[in-house]
Amino acid sequence: MSIWLLAYHLFHYSRLEIETAQLSLRIKEVQLNNLSAQLNPHFFFNSLNNIKFLVLENPNSARRAIDLLSELLRNSLNNNVGRLVPLSDEINLVNDYLELEKMRFEERLQIKMEINAEVSKHQILPLSIQSLVENAIKHGIEKRKNGGFLSIKIEEESNWIKISVQNPGKLSNRIKDSGIGLNNLKERLLLQYNGNALFEIKERKDETVLATILLPFK
Repeated sequence: MSIWLLAYHLFHYSRLEIETAQLSLRIKEVQLNNLSAQLNPHFFFNSLNNIKFLVLENPNSARRAIDLLSELLRNSLNNNVGRLVPLSDEINLVNDYLELEKMRFEERLQIKMEINAEVSKHQILPLSIQSLVENAIKHGIEKRKNGGFLSIKIEEESNWIKISVQNPGKLSNRIKDSGIGLNNLKERLLLQYNGNALFEIKERKDETVLATILLPFK
């Protein structure tokens, strides 16, 4: 009789553990989706602002910018922004976004990209690199009369995917601790990778700001 009682309690305990784990997973998915839902309006609002500058100054560029924004919107609707996407897809989005920004800044924005082909199929959070790029332009390039270089580097380093975005400028507490993009990114990384992903943004001695994401290589 004791054995049957023990088996009965063990069965219900294990069932409760499974239900708790499933509930935790559902809560995590809801949190990720809510955070992701904040990003699309923010991203497209900034892109539309860029086009606004072009309409009067360069109608041809404005038309091209609208085409790019339409493509970005189409890709967004075809993908669930709350899920992981191939790194190559994220890079394509970043390239389109940078083409939009290049129309606005022209020679003030210089771009350098180094991407290890071996990691291009790795799955990452959508709009993660784009958030770093957007932050670098808004708080770095845009603030300087002569603009500067935006450097994006993605490589494998000791079983990590290392994503680095570097721009000229200085890091203030306001930039470091506020803003939809970076705070959103920190929370999504924490939820998606259970604390196993790292994010850092720091000011360097050469008056540049370096933002780095480290993702576990799976």
